[in-house]
Amino acid sequence: MASNVKDIISAQELGGGLIPTQFATEIIQNAPQSSVVLSRATRVPMSTRTRTQPVLDTLPMAYWVGGDTGLKQTTKQNWKGLTITAEELAAIVPIPEAVIADSAIPLWPEIMPRLSAAIGLALDQAALFGVNKPSSFPTAVVPAAISAGNVVAEGTGTDLAVDVASLGQKLAKQGFAGNGFASSPGLTWKLIGLRNANGTPIFVPSLAESTPATLYGYPLNEVTNGAWNADVAELLLADWLKFVVGVRQDISYKLLDQSVISDDDGKIILNLAQQDSVALRVTFRVGFQVANPLTELQSNATKRYPAGVITPKAVAPAVGGVGK
Repeated sequence: MASNVKDIISAQELGGGLIPTQFATEIIQNAPQSSVVLSRATRVPMSTRTRTQPVLDTLPMAYWVGGDTGLKQTTKQNWKGLTITAEELAAIVPIPEAVIADSAIPLWPEIMPRLSAAIGLALDQAALFGVNKPSSFPTAVVPAAISAGNVVAEGTGTDLAVDVASLGQKLAKQGFAGNGFASSPGLTWKLIGLRNANGTPIFVPSLAESTPATLYGYPLNEVTNGAWNADVAELLLADWLKFVVGVRQDISYKLLDQSVISDDDGKIILNLAQQDSVALRVTFRVGFQVANPLTELQSNATKRYPAGVITPKAVAPAVGGVGK
């Protein structure tokens, strides 16, 4: 992907202030809030660029012993290694020093949370839908779930509540326990009026900022950072323990004032020292993998997947190549 270094905040745009050190901790805490993958998937530390995660691959078996002197048979249980590779997300925001000097608005505190959100957006797009995903990432969650047959088109049942229950049943028959939802923005308004057979609401909206909404008792996250593709999926149900995010280096910032910014061809676009500019660089190194372990209910890996999707009425269930 070609680098984009054309975006330089000019004197016509507002800016100013310095970078207070105390902002760093706050921004690191903002990243999980802007990414459903970071907030829901199993997060593991990475001390090196790659990490191998054991995943169950073979189940042991027991055998009946024939008679009093029958021979007992041997069995085995095996694991396979799942490799997580940390990839880098980064961006540079250059600003002329004159803009900083002339501005009455503290610019850096405004930019830093937006950079954090941009990182969350890029991660969710890659992991959920395959948008610009690194080659080390697996097939994105939504297309992989659809390819595995874990899909229910909205309107298949009498209402959305029935469709969600049918999707949960699909996962349960494969040996997975869905424990959380992600959805398109605004889906909660569709869910508010839904009831089960006893007339009890299946959806409980959040009444406090720190308390997530729940659907069938499981947390529901509306993906509001712009990553959700509503043309492909309406709702995602997942066994989030099977989705692993490896963080090699958390969000970090560095202020540059002597660097040269160039494009992919080596052409210098901006010389910070010579052109009296500074630049804020943000980096984040993260890996993503999906564990699809053998279960007692489904031994065929192509027929099981720890997530399922409700597709919009206009989308046929055969959408399998998105994001590959």
